[in-house]
Amino acid sequence: MDGTGMAMMHLAAYDVHEDQRRAQLSALLQAYGDRIQYSVFLLGITPEELVEIQSRAAGIIDENTDSLWIVRQCAACWEEARTLGQAHPPARVLHYTVM
Repeated sequence: MDGTGMAMMHLAAYDVHEDQRRAQLSALLQAYGDRIQYSVFLLGITPEELVEIQSRAAGIIDENTDSLWIVRQCAACWEEARTLGQAHPPARVLHYTVM
């Protein structure tokens, strides 16, 4: 197996200065994952979806004033994640496809 199409966990965090662009980027990321902080998302995405997100985000942000970090999280690293206070990992939801 070459790994193509396998979902990997990514952490995405942004700082966008203009409200409309911020809302667009937030909606884009929320379509692919779960918001865990105001501007931080967990994305369970395939390599193809990562390319799609990067392409669409590049059309939203202003590279002179805004930033977007997308960091891949390996399975072992994710298992070591710790939370404090109100922080809770999103519930794992399984989706089934009938073909």
